[in-house]
Amino acid sequence: MSLMPIRLTTLLAASALTIGSLVVGPAASAAPGVTATFAKTQDWGTGFEAKFTVANGGPGAITSWRVEFDLPAGTALGSYWDALVTRTGDHYVATNREYNGTVGVNASASFGFVGTGSGAPLNCTVNGNPCTGGGGGDTTAPSAPGALRVTGTTSNSVSLAWTASTDNVGVTAYDVHRGTAAVTTVTGTTATVTGLTASTAYTFTVRARDAASNTSGPSNQVSATTQPGTNPPPIGRGAPYLFLGWGNPPAPATIMSATGVKWFTMAFVLSSGGCTPAWDGNRPLTGGVDAQAIQQIRAAGGDVVPSFGGWSGNKLGPNCSTPQALAGAYQQVIDAYGLKAIDIDIENTDEFENATVQDRVLEALKIVKQNNPGIQTIITFGTATTGPNFWGNRLVERAGAIGAGIDVFTIMPFDFGSSDIGADTINAATGLKNKLKTTFGWSDAEAFRHVGISGMNGLSDQRELTTAETWTRLRDWSKANGLARFAFWAVNRDRGGCDGQVSSQCSGIPQADWEFTRITAGF
Repeated sequence: MSLMPIRLTTLLAASALTIGSLVVGPAASAAPGVTATFAKTQDWGTGFEAKFTVANGGPGAITSWRVEFDLPAGTALGSYWDALVTRTGDHYVATNREYNGTVGVNASASFGFVGTGSGAPLNCTVNGNPCTGGGGGDTTAPSAPGALRVTGTTSNSVSLAWTASTDNVGVTAYDVHRGTAAVTTVTGTTATVTGLTASTAYTFTVRARDAASNTSGPSNQVSATTQPGTNPPPIGRGAPYLFLGWGNPPAPATIMSATGVKWFTMAFVLSSGGCTPAWDGNRPLTGGVDAQAIQQIRAAGGDVVPSFGGWSGNKLGPNCSTPQALAGAYQQVIDAYGLKAIDIDIENTDEFENATVQDRVLEALKIVKQNNPGIQTIITFGTATTGPNFWGNRLVERAGAIGAGIDVFTIMPFDFGSSDIGADTINAATGLKNKLKTTFGWSDAEAFRHVGISGMNGLSDQRELTTAETWTRLRDWSKANGLARFAFWAVNRDRGGCDGQVSSQCSGIPQADWEFTRITAGF
């Protein structure tokens, strides 16, 4: 959140590629039975996300791999992960990293990248041989996974395990199905399906896939009933943002008394250097104005959701080198205040439009959920008018694939250049609901229970207009559809007195002080 426009364009790290010839690793030796399969995992017309899967169907393990290919004119490779890539003209060479070069028999490794254009690789070789392995392509499906069993349940999750499938080339993934819907994909032989309803029976099967996307038959079917308990996320949390480092912040007890609001989203926890958290990057977690405000809010019967990130400032996501380190930074804040919920505002391009950092954030939140039973994790990001853009879709899909257990996906529906922010907000929230529904196999009602809206009161950065009447209509629509969160940026701006101005201290429209907070409290 900020008064700076949200950037939703895709930034490709093409500069990360070295132009010219470089030795990027040891030469990979040729070996029979090794293939490399290309697949686009996302395609938005002018660009795509893709991956290569190197599969070893040979008689022995390989200790390194090297995939070479050409891209046609108008198509180029940008940011990439799990490989080292060099480029000479339109020719690319990808070699393994230090951690994924060894590929055993019937095993695989993969690397991914984001590309511009609409083409696909040509003249592909792996370890000097054709990527197809010279055999005309793999058409043999893996065997069905065996002995599917339930290994644990909670009030909102079921854990599963099974025996590995076999394949003539190598199994690359397992798709876990709840009923008929694929709800998560893993590379190992265990998975945890999250986002379930307490005291409810579910059925599961698993199918195996190989590098050529041949799919096995289903495993045996198992049933499991989740445990009794409270089903997060709780419906109806109205928690507007309050930022004590900006815009003449009001005293929270004054706002609570005037409006009836109970929860605040406190902005922003940033890096104070490296992987160390601090309010706004420079105010301490304990003993400062933020801690005093939290005490004041709790003394008045309320509570807070600290928000990590925002648009500007030094973020923890890129500065913490591993998911474990990032989870540790989150944990410092959780422990400092005994929190019930945290919000990760992942709007800036160095987090949102960076596949490595996106994954790091999601893996860290998965660790947080494991270490703090009952805590609610919220992730907040920008959106298009029809729902998540490419990076938002990737965020949702990766959350499902790794079992991150995110409770609430919150969109920021503004900075569209919109003339009807009410209609665009409803369309965007409905688009997110549909994405959650297809990704997790949820019903419409269940998917809406994981949707949040975080708007901008009065005039937005691009001078879009959200009136009190529009905000009331959006609140009532959100309540009627059972959304999990309703917030706006920010209480600091919830004042009149600067009509026509985009300001940090007032909304830019005629209004009574704290009017948007009062409306939000009704959620």
